[in-house]
Amino acid sequence: MPKATATGLILIAAVAFGQQTKPAFVREFNWPSPPGSAFPEGEWEKVKSPEAEGYSTPKLGALRVWLKTQNTTEMLVVAKGRVIFEYGDTAQVTKIASVRKSVLGMLLGNYVASRTVNLQKTVKELGLDDLDEFLPIEQRATLQNLIMSRSGIYLEADPNAPRKGSQAPDTLFYYNNWDFNAAGTAFEKLTGRNIFDALETDLARPIGMQDYDRAKQKKIQTVPGKLISKHPEYAMYLSTRDMARLGLLMLRQGKWKNADVLPKNWVQYLTTVHTPAAEVWPAALRRSLSAGPSRWGYGALWWVWDAPLGTTSANWTDFTGSYTAMGTDGQYITVIPLYDLVVAHKNANIDQTPDRDVSADQYQTILLMLLDAHCGPCN
Repeated sequence: MPKATATGLILIAAVAFGQQTKPAFVREFNWPSPPGSAFPEGEWEKVKSPEAEGYSTPKLGALRVWLKTQNTTEMLVVAKGRVIFEYGDTAQVTKIASVRKSVLGMLLGNYVASRTVNLQKTVKELGLDDLDEFLPIEQRATLQNLIMSRSGIYLEADPNAPRKGSQAPDTLFYYNNWDFNAAGTAFEKLTGRNIFDALETDLARPIGMQDYDRAKQKKIQTVPGKLISKHPEYAMYLSTRDMARLGLLMLRQGKWKNADVLPKNWVQYLTTVHTPAAEVWPAALRRSLSAGPSRWGYGALWWVWDAPLGTTSANWTDFTGSYTAMGTDGQYITVIPLYDLVVAHKNANIDQTPDRDVSADQYQTILLMLLDAHCGPCN
């Protein structure tokens, strides 16, 4: 997909200022629900056989065998709102790592739409000053820059970051936990709400999360015993089956049954490529996300497949229009609209054995095996 800067700005305006029309050159991709699609009522509905939704039982069996050789502990695959594949204890509640950032992106939507949150507010206006005093160039960074990880604000304590003051806001994507944590602080300052309370009332209850436990959510300083920032990590603990619910809400463009849980165009805004895969930095991260067939760029708090949507489907691939939340060691929520598919994946050993990784490359292999199991009308 191109940089889509103009598209992104129009979508920002549509959400922030309530505009319902767009210029003709901005194409809508709403990925309408296919006939017979469903939402879970309490427990997830499971298909009688994968073939009923166009997936091969033997090939999904091969995927199950493959997962046993990996560090995957849980995985749930939902097609048209029904479970076609389940692996491990999907009710287990564990840390979802950086998937939390994508969840924050979802939470922001209603507050942006109501103008409680203004994405154009600067870090100075928001009072996000930290232990490192903002340089004049850094003071211009906006909340939008933070959620796109393009603030140009770098802690002196981060040895991998560019030199402090070397980049103007919005000129460089650097996957920067300071941006994401400060965005969490900004959310709480502007809304007057705790992130975890908002998660419960704005998302968990409306979509019927089965395992959300407010008491398990906690804020963590980045380095135990050493304060390097005033803005803590807002660590979230969810089950795999509840992660899949979040993915289905995104796939349905913020609608849950007949309710608008997220505002119009918000999913489009979060999942419009602002940083192409080739511009992801640091380089090690770019290489891991662009290995082999993988092409993940960045939108706003969600990773987005970087390939042209175009005006026709002539050049589309299986992953065209896809987007994903990613967390260290193997936490993922992936939406693949062309297949009406949601994949929730977890390595639940993150707190106990953080060296047991499921890399982006390994996860991409899992996704490819899953799509290979699609057989259309299965014999």
